[in-house]
Amino acid sequence: MEIDVYSPDSYTRGIPHEQFAWLREHAPVYWHEHPDGGGYWVLSRHADIVAVSRDFKTFSAQQGFVMVDDLPPDILAMAQNQLLGMDPPNHGPIRRAVITRFTSRRLAELEPKVREIARAAMARVPVGEEINFVDDLAGDLPTAVICSLLDIPVSMWPQIRRWSDLQTSGTDPDLGGTPEAVTQASIEMGSYGYSLASERRDGDGEDLVSLLVNQEIDGHRVSEMEFASLFVQLAVAGNETTRGLISSGMNQLLQQPDVYRALVADSSGLPLAVEEMLRWTCPLHYFRRTATCDTEIRGQRIGAGERVVMLYSSGNFDEDVFADPLRFEITRAPNPHLAFGHGIHLCLGANLARMEARIFFEEFFDTFSGIERTGQPVYIRSNCIHGFKQMPVRLQG
Repeated sequence: MEIDVYSPDSYTRGIPHEQFAWLREHAPVYWHEHPDGGGYWVLSRHADIVAVSRDFKTFSAQQGFVMVDDLPPDILAMAQNQLLGMDPPNHGPIRRAVITRFTSRRLAELEPKVREIARAAMARVPVGEEINFVDDLAGDLPTAVICSLLDIPVSMWPQIRRWSDLQTSGTDPDLGGTPEAVTQASIEMGSYGYSLASERRDGDGEDLVSLLVNQEIDGHRVSEMEFASLFVQLAVAGNETTRGLISSGMNQLLQQPDVYRALVADSSGLPLAVEEMLRWTCPLHYFRRTATCDTEIRGQRIGAGERVVMLYSSGNFDEDVFADPLRFEITRAPNPHLAFGHGIHLCLGANLARMEARIFFEEFFDTFSGIERTGQPVYIRSNCIHGFKQMPVRLQG
């Protein structure tokens, strides 16, 4: 089989299951050529992805960052200030600072606000007219939630979303994505985050910015520069991945009307259903690590400095882990999917995303009597982001 899991065009019809299945069976540690020269190792098996995710000493997120393409030195230095691009010991204090703000108790306190935001978003959507479910509905909730947590003025919400979209659309011209636009959006967004941290330093606010920059963890206070990078990560992740989960999850339900009706009749099944949506849709196809020393995976020698790419959206369909993996099963349990990554870089907002998706569907089922597709969804042209840019539907009141 001809294997190309680098080209963004390979993902314009969704997860390339045929290629991934071939890799899992025939070449679970696969050397893939890179168009700029050289290459990288591709891991397609669940067990190998988990093992590499856990071994942060051998496989560094910081050395080359988490994207398969090597970054220019100045951009790499900026990216390494993001939490997802840090290794211990830098990683620990900042992660603990954020984790203390995403406890189960705090999420429970946040739930009424998330529900209020969801209801307001649905009240604005016209019934009986064709809409783009991605932009007109699924994207409103995560943007409003993350901006509310950070106490960002409502007038800035569209700009936050635009910056976020640009940073995840570098290979999709329909979304205005170019490498230059990605860099500029990152700089502007980071600068805005820096200004927020500077304004709220030594204040007594209860917003997430104030709580992060005014606490001390292990003798460390989050600096304005550290927060600027953290802000980019929180805002982008809070927007893109949850929007992808909600829209792709709804699309899958629409393809299985009996499953849709079952959840409408009994929404208590939503927590498990959301886990299966996460496995099935996997908002990120991959993240990269860089080998810090010579090592081996499945007997294959990996040289120091070589890139290792973990294909989450392949691991989520590994036949060794998931029975009948190409079946969308909303009662699947256990469900050890990799949609949030694994190990020390497990997604900080995982439980917030779960809560947002659950509340979205609960409120959607209560607000609308039905939904119909009016055209085929269109995927973002990206080898990293797995989600739709268009999903035409019509809502019924």
